[in-house]
Amino acid sequence: MKKLILSALFLGMFSCSRQHSAPVKNEYPVQPVPFTAVQVTDDFWSHRIKTNHRVTIPIAIQKSHETGRIDNFRIAGGLMEGTFCTIYPFDDSDIYKIIEGAAYSLQMFPDPALEATIDSLITLIGLAQEDDGYLYTNRTIMGENSHPWAGRKRWELVDDLSHELYNLGHFYEAATAYYQATGKQEILEIALKSADLVDRDFGLGKIENWPGHQEIEIGLVKLYRITGEKRYLDLAKFFLDVRSHGTGKPRSYNQSHLPVTEQSEAVGHSVRAAYMWSGMADVAALTGDTAYVGAISRIWEDVVHRKFYFTGGIGAEGGHEGFGGLYELPNARAYCETCAAIANVFWNHRMFLMTGDSKYVDVLERSLYNNVLSGVSLEGDRFFYPNPLESHGQHERSEWFGCACCPSNICRFIPSMPGYVYAGTANDLYVNLYIPSRISLAIAGDSLTLVQTGDMPREGKQRITLHMKKPVRAKIRLRIPLWASDDTFPGNLYKFEDHVGQKTEITVNGQSAILRMDKGYAVLDRRWEPGDVVDINLPFEVRRVTAHPAIADNLGKMALQLGPLVYCAEFADQENGRVLDLRLNKSGNISFAWQDHLLGGCNMIKADGFRIRDSAEMNKKEPAIINAIPYYAWSHRGKGEMAVWLPTETDPGTEAQP
Repeated sequence: MKKLILSALFLGMFSCSRQHSAPVKNEYPVQPVPFTAVQVTDDFWSHRIKTNHRVTIPIAIQKSHETGRIDNFRIAGGLMEGTFCTIYPFDDSDIYKIIEGAAYSLQMFPDPALEATIDSLITLIGLAQEDDGYLYTNRTIMGENSHPWAGRKRWELVDDLSHELYNLGHFYEAATAYYQATGKQEILEIALKSADLVDRDFGLGKIENWPGHQEIEIGLVKLYRITGEKRYLDLAKFFLDVRSHGTGKPRSYNQSHLPVTEQSEAVGHSVRAAYMWSGMADVAALTGDTAYVGAISRIWEDVVHRKFYFTGGIGAEGGHEGFGGLYELPNARAYCETCAAIANVFWNHRMFLMTGDSKYVDVLERSLYNNVLSGVSLEGDRFFYPNPLESHGQHERSEWFGCACCPSNICRFIPSMPGYVYAGTANDLYVNLYIPSRISLAIAGDSLTLVQTGDMPREGKQRITLHMKKPVRAKIRLRIPLWASDDTFPGNLYKFEDHVGQKTEITVNGQSAILRMDKGYAVLDRRWEPGDVVDINLPFEVRRVTAHPAIADNLGKMALQLGPLVYCAEFADQENGRVLDLRLNKSGNISFAWQDHLLGGCNMIKADGFRIRDSAEMNKKEPAIINAIPYYAWSHRGKGEMAVWLPTETDPGTEAQP
């Protein structure tokens, strides 16, 4: 299994004309089964992956034409006259993320027209690249009159807001993805020419400064993995280690206030932070730097125990798009940027690969099913940048943004989602997410096909069937989600107020399985026969949830969860179109039922509650049924009130409207 997973992860050998050093020696102890090896077969996720290919990526390309993002490359490449067309110097990165998303999508949906479009974009990027490898359309077009964030000279404000290295990080990710998808070398040659320039210019005794927005660390690691050239890994480590030490101005906003190994708290811009923590995990896995592991483990506890939204969001404050203070988790003012939720998935997946601990997948799953999916409409054509947990009717998704980082991030994230379902070591296969799918892999010298069926997140019953030619000895590790137990969340930031009515049941061929629990996984260690069937019956009940008392905005309130999905009450489902005057009964009747024609098909929760009628004389309470839908599905039926956290008291404290 290890051989197959590793070979699938790297998807072929590097074959450019340049010489390269020895292959990568170290890696994560647990290896992901890559998305290219996972065929998703359900309606929930396969629909979203297809929609991303058919709708979201084409819209992103169209909007990039309309807004001048693509023209920036034409102008920089000398194909047309003009000035810089867009608002921000990081707008180049949107093109790179779209290319990365297209690369992933093309591996599932061969599409000659899309591939030709991407090839044409790559040609433009090559023309826009300067002779020595510099790639940054704003400066190439504007020269000394570049955007104020860029400075008058190359790298002058690299530690602040120029985003020169940030853009390149996304380009390196796009280049490796497209090369792996198509075998075409042009984009990779452009990336390596750029990376060689960065390597010449930055380092000890050269420019000793750091990226103002982290991302290049991840991209450099991907270049290292595909080429085996250790200097790219060394450069990624340099950019991490130089933070707070070099010539730049230390700022908590971009996590350069302390050396990265001395940091213990989540501060500053949340996307910058989670990209940095992901890069630290990569470098730690590849170099064995335990100081990195200690730092990101401490920071993880700070985030998950004190600064994490119930919907899987990170970043409470809009002013700096980042973390607030301890337990500062407002609802109506919540920022919870879509990019930050995606970055949080990246980070927690790496933490899992490093440790094999399911707690990181619990966090990943919460972000994935709630905050990330809220960021894109069911139709794939409208987007949220922030994802609040309460609305007074002022919110709706947008077709695009001046700062379009979130839509382009969706383009690349959705098609890569199947890569989070399974993972493995030499002896173990991890089933992390219960998503109907099929994988084929080599184990013990024989081929094995694992088929997962079920209807998650509609219900909690899943089945795994094994197909192979001869018996195989292996461990299958089945994650038991926290939502299927009475342990709501690491650190007790949130807790279930009611107990599950049943325990998780696992059978093999209809017989109760002999298993042991290890790091949140039920381990089935046995000799597997062709046709063996594993049935997993996870408790699938509506759970009432309360928050830590230090979260001021949630005092006297409850939230609802069913399976991995957080629910919300929205105006369109209530009797009088109002939500903010509803109160949830702490112990009343509660039920759910599948609605085929509601928001693409979903379970609706019905809960006993009451409504407050204010009058000059008294507060009047009227019985009411509260109808709740999955949080990801809100804001599809016009503008109106919405709330995840519902008061249970007559006169709870209320947060000021933003």
